[in-house]
Amino acid sequence: MALDIKPNALPFSVRIFLPTGNPEGLRIIEKSNWSGVGLAFPRSGLKAAYKDREELESSGVYVLIGPPTDKLPRAYIGESDELGKRLLNHDAKKDFWNQVVAFTSKDQNLNKAHVRHVEARLVRLAVEAGRCDLENSANPSEPSLSDADKADAELFLADMLLCLPVLGVDFFEKPLEENEISLRILETKGVRATGYEDMKGFIVKKGSQAVAEETPSIPDHIHKKRASLQGEGSLKVAGNVFQFTRDVHFPSLSQAAGVVAGGSSDGPKMWKKGEG
Repeated sequence: MALDIKPNALPFSVRIFLPTGNPEGLRIIEKSNWSGVGLAFPRSGLKAAYKDREELESSGVYVLIGPPTDKLPRAYIGESDELGKRLLNHDAKKDFWNQVVAFTSKDQNLNKAHVRHVEARLVRLAVEAGRCDLENSANPSEPSLSDADKADAELFLADMLLCLPVLGVDFFEKPLEENEISLRILETKGVRATGYEDMKGFIVKKGSQAVAEETPSIPDHIHKKRASLQGEGSLKVAGNVFQFTRDVHFPSLSQAAGVVAGGSSDGPKMWKKGEG
């Protein structure tokens, strides 16, 4: 049976090791045929990780991640010659974050210029994707590198970007282009919405409509989601209906359909593919 993979993508394996035995604690991630290593852990585990993991004595890049909201996750991207000390500094001075993901090299071949390049590229990717509220006050510039060093840094970044979604960090990925998605359409009660499925649920596209009046039997979680979207400005009045002002992610087709229709909805049946 043929493998179902994206164009230009190759299968690979990753290993996630839990040194504390706690799935919500420290996680070490390694990818096949890669000299890099990633560490992910909660803020509460920083001091223990700093004491126990020699990887945090090395240079590398890191992402601080804040609690998820109904809108977008908060993130800060940085680099350091000594990851552990920089993270301890952020622990004392930055309040918003509760998780961190850091990457370094197992063979100590990442220098200051390499990690500055990767940091700058990560910031640019996050800005272009528009899927997180970036806490960085400025966009760092890429350092001047030889062609060989730039290639090494880009290869390290490419493997990082393959590992990050495995750790639940997906805000460096651009939304799919129109020609890459199978668009679904929902038409009900005089409104029309479009969207598409992704690996984590369903995306309702910007410009889609939702009914203004909710049904008396609307489930509480649908009512709260609509209220939240209105409160943050993602769902605004447009004549006698609501309109989505941005692409909005939902965990399921049914929740997306419920928000559009203003009541309990069978998402798989209501969201029609282009051919009906």
